[in-house]
Amino acid sequence: MITEGQLPGIKKKLIEEVEKTFPADKKQEITAQIQAMDATQVEQVLAQNQQFQAEGGKSAQKCIFCSIVSGEIPTNRLDENKKAIATLEINPISKGHSLIIPREHIDSPEKMPKEAKELAEKVSTIIKEKLKPKEIEIIEGNLFGHEIINILPIYDKETINSERKPAKPEELEELKALLEVKIKKKAIQKPKIKRLTSKKLWLPKRIP
Repeated sequence: MITEGQLPGIKKKLIEEVEKTFPADKKQEITAQIQAMDATQVEQVLAQNQQFQAEGGKSAQKCIFCSIVSGEIPTNRLDENKKAIATLEINPISKGHSLIIPREHIDSPEKMPKEAKELAEKVSTIIKEKLKPKEIEIIEGNLFGHEIINILPIYDKETINSERKPAKPEELEELKALLEVKIKKKAIQKPKIKRLTSKKLWLPKRIP
């Protein structure tokens, strides 16, 4: 198990690996993700990477986004459908920066399900209504080999390559409460019971 003392050194090695192997336009985003991980999340990433290497690096192993989808890594989920989930970005560029994560591990834009794009539009509408940004950009990307969709509210001149800062847990909770789509439970209708009032029946008198 990784201790708090070991965590900074392991993160440093992971970031060094990112610097060596990832394209320039992805390095900043992935580095921010690693910096925000706790010890348990880093352990999961290392374990998945070891399994991937042990099997020759050819099989599709569960990435950090797959772990989010499965619930192994807790997240601030806003909404979902059968093909994707919507969650707040833990290292946002701007207030309300969110991610749409397909439930299946897909590695190319062509495989992005239409339901994920529909969810992006739905969440974007809520963010625009609640947070009032000047505009919202919907940007597809790829992290850890998993296609995702960024929903980026623009208040000033933010872009997908702007600086990211880890959000405080209380800030994320507050935003989640504001933006989360509440699933209304259907009221169980009780069967209507027709009450019968007793009426006196008229019977003819018996003739002796």
